[in-house]
Amino acid sequence: MKKKISLTHLTITRMHMSFVLPFGYKKKELHSFARTLKKHDYIPFRLGDATNDEKYYGTQITVIDSELEQYFLPYIEHKLFPRSLKENGFHRFTQVMNREFLLELRDDQQPFTIKSTDVLLGPFGIAFLVIKVELDKKAHELSDVLDFMNHFRAVDSKLKEEQGAKITHKNEAINLSVHDFLFDYLYPYLNPYMMQDEKLSGYFGSLPYYKDERMYAAAFFFAQEGSEITEDQLYRMGSIDGRTPEGHEFISTHNPNYIKRILDKSVHDRWATDTYTVATEKAFITVTNRSPSEMQREISQFMSTHYYNCLLHYFYKIMLLRVAYEYSEINWKQDEEFVKSLIKLITLFSSMYYFQEISTRSEGKELSDLFRQSYNLDILYKDVNNSLQELYKSQENNASGKMNMLLFVLTIFTVVSGIYGMNLVIEDWKSPFAWKTATSYTFLEWISLFTAISGIALSAYMIVTTLGRLLYQKWRKRKQGSTM
Repeated sequence: MKKKISLTHLTITRMHMSFVLPFGYKKKELHSFARTLKKHDYIPFRLGDATNDEKYYGTQITVIDSELEQYFLPYIEHKLFPRSLKENGFHRFTQVMNREFLLELRDDQQPFTIKSTDVLLGPFGIAFLVIKVELDKKAHELSDVLDFMNHFRAVDSKLKEEQGAKITHKNEAINLSVHDFLFDYLYPYLNPYMMQDEKLSGYFGSLPYYKDERMYAAAFFFAQEGSEITEDQLYRMGSIDGRTPEGHEFISTHNPNYIKRILDKSVHDRWATDTYTVATEKAFITVTNRSPSEMQREISQFMSTHYYNCLLHYFYKIMLLRVAYEYSEINWKQDEEFVKSLIKLITLFSSMYYFQEISTRSEGKELSDLFRQSYNLDILYKDVNNSLQELYKSQENNASGKMNMLLFVLTIFTVVSGIYGMNLVIEDWKSPFAWKTATSYTFLEWISLFTAISGIALSAYMIVTTLGRLLYQKWRKRKQGSTM
């Protein structure tokens, strides 16, 4: 019989949640995408602008520009905060919403407010939709908050524990799944810009290498002041273990030792015992038992510096998965140009964006290490490096083999045509050539004629194929949307 872990209760008095949805877009449509966002009341995020006030983040939350500027190392800062669309980096657009809805689940209704929305148009055709959400002002049990997060993040709910949620509005006749709520009701203007993989349908055809079909969750929880924060609570936050389909409190393990091992790898406890941060593949959550008035700077950091730190490492994970996916899709006999483009993609990503050190602050470095471990970035990057070496080796072997074959063929033709063609039949080509002249050729003269014509044909073939390859390269770049 399985042992049960005794779940401890925790009352959450205030919570700020964000849900991150990655998708692919064509980089050549960046300016058109930006214009569309501006038409829908999105404002470009610029350091020093008024987009840093509390209407974007919540009551009494203000982002401090100087802290954002000083948190990141210079070589990554200008990519996170580009001054215009002409610069490479993450172009962030923010929209104030403050729209209230209801999430219906198991005959209960949970009011929630979408405070604001961010759309970040990143490098290599990767974008993020970030939805900032708050529940009503009432206190909630941790299980209910996690249950809400578990259902709201399920864009395509296939598992039983994720099914059954509908989103409604008290003044509008809507009853929508999370997928339809996002893509048909709230953000239909994103659909034309989402890239679609030919082999996959639905939203996640936009990123065929990202198959989780759930949004990444981030949250800052204020627990009841003085409450004890326990290991089972931290584990449930990292796993987003809310309730079972029947409504019972849920935890996805019955082994206390397993919980300890997971928390050793996923918890930042610098400010224990009153504040903890959990980072896993599913969620990034900070929980504190101190009052909001005491934690104003911490919540500001969570909405600014930690927000970008998390998104940057999440971008790393998606890009590394993309490279692994595209490497697995290579047709080695036919995709020579694809191999070249993949080598270019890996090289540009590694040199321009992928850095071990991104922060100047000790806490920023600690969180970066936590993200790297939770997202398995080092293992993924090692695989990508191995793939890059194999690509280089394959390209060198193919180039060497083709060059050797061409040199061999051209050498044979040069020697043979030099011996026969130029000496035996070239005189006949000085005057208008008549095929009846060839009827009097000897056997060796016929060989000479064939060799000369074949040599000319081979040269013409090489010229045509080279031009064709150049045209194909240009066409492929256009089809890929110039995402490199």
